Amino acid sequence: MKTLFYSTRDFEKKYLTNANNTAHDIVYSMEPLTLATVQIANGFDAIVIFTSDDASAEVLKALQLIGIQYIAIRATGHDNIDIQVANLLGIKIANVPNYSPYAIAEHAVALLLALARKINISSKQMQQYNFTIDNLVGFNMHGKTVGIIGVGKIGGIFAKIMHGFGCTILGCDIVENKDLTTLYGLQYVNLKTLCAKCNIISIHTGLTPDTKYLINTSCINLMQQGTILINTGRGACVNTTDVITGLENGKLGYYAADVYEYEKGVFFNDFSNTTIKDEMLLKLLSMPNVIITPHQAFATQEALTDIANSIFYTLDCWSKNETSKNELSKIIIDDVIAGNGNN
Repeated sequence: MKTLFYSTRDFEKKYLTNANNTAHDIVYSMEPLTLATVQIANGFDAIVIFTSDDASAEVLKALQLIGIQYIAIRATGHDNIDIQVANLLGIKIANVPNYSPYAIAEHAVALLLALARKINISSKQMQQYNFTIDNLVGFNMHGKTVGIIGVGKIGGIFAKIMHGFGCTILGCDIVENKDLTTLYGLQYVNLKTLCAKCNIISIHTGLTPDTKYLINTSCINLMQQGTILINTGRGACVNTTDVITGLENGKLGYYAADVYEYEKGVFFNDFSNTTIKDEMLLKLLSMPNVIITPHQAFATQEALTDIANSIFYTLDCWSKNETSKNELSKIIIDDVIAGNGNN
């Protein structure tokens, strides 16, 4: 099957190439999928895209006109694809439903610990040969109350890790996993209760119309003074303007995220020799109690191997006119809100 990979980065090529055991005819492009770059896929049977690519209705219609029959996304989340329009056009869509959820959960924990122990500030001071610790006093995880928004595979692993630290764990989800209550004492509550009771809140839900701006001023005002907010779900699950206000007035003591509301066109690119014009991102990056990473939580050897193998499994199925178990016939809201559609 002749397949074009959009938005391909050097860090993933090795894993994709190694997974191509049946020698599909593949071409890598660094170009993102947009209406302007659709023609690059002319002559191909399938394309493989990433979460930053545009697979909206107009783009899908243009792809169908040049003969694209299949689209695979090398991620779990697929909020950038108009699934309903794809179905109407007869374009098959598949994602990667399962890949090392430990990668995302562990990254969330890494961000949390870095904030709790002020590792980012300490590292900068050390590079300037400042070895004082007067402003590096942190706090223990043990005994804290942790809230998890979206208790799916990733959120469940995050709960397991927090349980190991000796935390009390609250969860908010439309689907309740009773095993997590048995194993880790996780108690399910509504969003308002979670915001009011937790010292630490971690977001592990995908993006849907219901989860956009899930965390906003009204939620932040319910939080305890100095609450820590972690977001490894989707950038627009939080209202960035409201988060900045919460940081400025102290309601939010710390914020860490691997995603950003306006990351498209910024993350995965090098702007070290130019100027970023996004004032909100610049504001966040300037704050000592904020850590932003560039959507790297999924970037582990294990996760990239899983993603590549899953993509080529789907391409193998399609090349044989078989149905891939990873095909998406509709947006499954429960899975997205339950945190199974994060990256």
